[in-house]
Amino acid sequence: MRKWLDRLYLASAWLAGLCMVGVLAMVALTIASRFFGFSAAGSDAYAGYATAGAGFMALASTLKKGEHIRVTLLLGALRGGAHKALEVLALAIATLLAGFLAWYSAYLVWQSWEINDISVGIDATPLWIPQIPMALGTLIFFIAFCDELVLELRGKRVAASQEDAHHE
Repeated sequence: MRKWLDRLYLASAWLAGLCMVGVLAMVALTIASRFFGFSAAGSDAYAGYATAGAGFMALASTLKKGEHIRVTLLLGALRGGAHKALEVLALAIATLLAGFLAWYSAYLVWQSWEINDISVGIDATPLWIPQIPMALGTLIFFIAFCDELVLELRGKRVAASQEDAHHE
């Protein structure tokens, strides 16, 4: 199971990278269209969709690498059982919030598909298509939080520090 989860987080990071390549491609297309005088309708919107996709697809990977910003002032002052209890509480709340985010992101995709919601631009893109990376990214983020919570409860979680994240 551990290998499968690690591959899932890695795949999510790679998809985030591909979304960033998509942003680059759309920006380059927009620049080329202005320079050479042809129309690249919707390229700005697609760059925005790819930017959002990159952000959401990168959530789980950055969580697992300890690169999310954490306020540890209170945690740093606690030791033993109090430290562990607060860590479990924080992870449980974060897991719950990530679950709500994943649920409502998936619901948004379904609702956009059901009502045939389209973008207001000239490209008239069905919005459920660019919303998929958001829903997928938040689902993987939820899985990553579940993973962190289970590891913490089993005493096997290795919390990466900010200093460790800067040295990788």
